[in-house]
Amino acid sequence: MKPDLSDLNAFVAVARAGGFREAARLGGAGAGGGASSLSEAVRRLEERLGVRLLHRTTRSVAPTEAGQRLMERLAPALGEVEAALEGIGDLRDRPAGTLRLNVPASAARLVLPQIVPGFLAAYPDIRLDLTVEESLVDVLAAGCDAGIRYEERLEQDMIAVPIGPRQQRFACAAAPAYWDRRGRPEHPRDLLAHDCLRGRFPSGAVPPWEFERDGEVVMVDPTGPMVFGVNGAADLAVDTAVAGVGVIFLFEDWIRPHLDSGALEPVLTDWHQPFSGPFLYYSGRRLTPPPLRAFVDYVRSRNARI
Repeated sequence: MKPDLSDLNAFVAVARAGGFREAARLGGAGAGGGASSLSEAVRRLEERLGVRLLHRTTRSVAPTEAGQRLMERLAPALGEVEAALEGIGDLRDRPAGTLRLNVPASAARLVLPQIVPGFLAAYPDIRLDLTVEESLVDVLAAGCDAGIRYEERLEQDMIAVPIGPRQQRFACAAAPAYWDRRGRPEHPRDLLAHDCLRGRFPSGAVPPWEFERDGEVVMVDPTGPMVFGVNGAADLAVDTAVAGVGVIFLFEDWIRPHLDSGALEPVLTDWHQPFSGPFLYYSGRRLTPPPLRAFVDYVRSRNARI
């Protein structure tokens, strides 16, 4: 049986101090129960090794030849172990390492730009490794520390922390010239007669456009000249809408600059339903890595300020 590390520490403490009581007084390893605990630890070590390590008299304790040899080899090794543990403690107090996040394109575009620059400036020893994808993944199996998703897509055993705006909504818009040419819809079903630019998830699903007003929910499945991947081609779809080709239905904040400039004109605004904002989620089944703990604390602190 291999010796216990605490027994090795106890032996070194006693050999250095020249006695069990002195080692206990100095707080030697394994001295939680005092001199008797140290004595028991050394006895266990000697039994496991099958050799006497300390000469014991009523007045003093000194290493045997075997004990001296062990001390010469063991003390530097235990020093390395202590230094390694102190290094890990430094990571806890001064977080360093890689933070791996898995987020949808909407979070990368609309949420993280307000958070990441300040976070990385506050923690220069942390490196951010960002994966952008739409599907809900097992973050641990994917090699990530945490993810960002919306409430309806969170796993039940995950810890969820609000991140970004607490309420968002989609907006339906097109270039004013397009509306002038084709007419402005008065009801969501009117969009069935329009050229609509549709978003597609990596799974291949093209979700319907959902509208709500006064408790009435209307789902429409329009067609049009373009289907785009929401993970990487949304900006191209927006530019296409600005060019007057068709109607876009996307996060209002995503197209906000074009709404403000007048390049895009929203319609059916009283049908734009709000929904809950995204959450940072991570597993509560293990110790939180220092970079992730720092990020969670930073997000929570930011939430408290806004």
